[in-house]
Amino acid sequence: MNAKEFLKLCVSSTAFLAAPALAQDEGEAPEVLDEAITVLDQTVPVADDPVESELPEMTAEDEETAARQELSEAFLRFSELRSQGVLDEAENVAKRVIELSIRLNGVNSIDTAKALNNLAVVQHQTGDFSAAALNFEQAINIIRDVEDQLSNSLINPLKGLGAAQLASNRPDLAFGTYTRAMHVSHVNDGPHNLSQVDILEALAETNLRLGEVEEARNLQDIIYSLHLRYYEDDEIQMVPPLMRLARWQHRTGYLLDERATYRRVIRIIEHVHDDNDIALIEPLTLLGQSYYYADQSQSAYVTTTAASGEMYFKRAVRIAEDNPDSTWELMARTKLSLGDYYTYRSDLGRARKAYRDVWALLSADEERLDLRREELEGVNILLEDPLPRYIGGATVNDTAIGEGLREGRILVSYNVSSRGRVTGLQVIEATPVEFVDMQRLVTREVRDRIFRPRFEDGEPVESPGQSFSHEYFYLQEALDELRAEADGS
Repeated sequence: MNAKEFLKLCVSSTAFLAAPALAQDEGEAPEVLDEAITVLDQTVPVADDPVESELPEMTAEDEETAARQELSEAFLRFSELRSQGVLDEAENVAKRVIELSIRLNGVNSIDTAKALNNLAVVQHQTGDFSAAALNFEQAINIIRDVEDQLSNSLINPLKGLGAAQLASNRPDLAFGTYTRAMHVSHVNDGPHNLSQVDILEALAETNLRLGEVEEARNLQDIIYSLHLRYYEDDEIQMVPPLMRLARWQHRTGYLLDERATYRRVIRIIEHVHDDNDIALIEPLTLLGQSYYYADQSQSAYVTTTAASGEMYFKRAVRIAEDNPDSTWELMARTKLSLGDYYTYRSDLGRARKAYRDVWALLSADEERLDLRREELEGVNILLEDPLPRYIGGATVNDTAIGEGLREGRILVSYNVSSRGRVTGLQVIEATPVEFVDMQRLVTREVRDRIFRPRFEDGEPVESPGQSFSHEYFYLQEALDELRAEADGS
């Protein structure tokens, strides 16, 4: 008789012997049979009263096997939770993985270093950058001690540490970390390896944060050269890195370079595919949008008008309408871009026609209504300029130091007209009030913004009650100086 059959027998016997008591008349005492001993009278072992002889003791080998099984299951659980975005629970599981790895492999092991790296990745995703940096550093130290200071295994946690330092507003520290990662990459894979591209891109971003724009631009040129070295005979593979380069050129104000890069992408796609390929829509649209802005590079002597961008939007629309591989969503987004261009140009008649066409397209089917709500039933900003985050002598590096650093806030309210322009702008809050120049900067930037207006039944309407909040950092001594000037001291 196996254990399951024995338990079934116990349950059925108990029910049978208890039945007479349930059947007796109310108030009548049950008959007691002194000689009858039922299963209910036996001593039943419970959790705190085990029968030691029933199970054999686990050997050390069995315990290790069980621990390794738990470690494997915990890692799979961690991976599943992270992919699902359940980061708090994933962090707890990652900590358990570390405990098990230390128990099985010791502190100084590559497996433990990997577990620390995984925990740091999740902590970075949850915004706990200081904890992430500490765990990345621990992983780095273990790998250095177990292998050596030029081990290829160092690259991944070094990239993580650099990202945590950047996120903590310490580009000065991130610069050294990324430089070290690049050196390790060169030692192991050579100076021209393509796997270093993400390190170079991070290093370019770090230089940009440090104000070293030319050095960042030089790094982008190196990235381009590396791709060209590998894909010279397969030019379609150059499209993704060229698209990333163009976006970076846009961010840094090199708009003439950005336009030249998008034109090269377009030529490559036309050469490899054809003039009506659906892949042309994105670079054509982004090329058109680049004409919303003025080139900020010192070498920009060519003057262009926004009208120069219209042809690119129109061509993108034609491809979306004519290409058999196009979708309703792609057609809608392409026509929205054309309408946005006309809004930017204050060509309201053409803008409204384009928007009406999109409204009709997105109203034709239930599955399209979510996109209509997202793109047309609320205001969408089309043009804005970045605002400074640090004033009064404060710099990006002061955030981590914290000594004398303070945070200010400016809150404004406004309406968006049916033309997509800002009206009724008011400053609701300015803390501290002494930074008048920052108030002027914020109000000027918000006033110059351009929006795609909100629509009702396919027609643009005013959207009152909009707000914008800008937080910035300053040094206490700068505020004290302003107050002293106001007091005449």
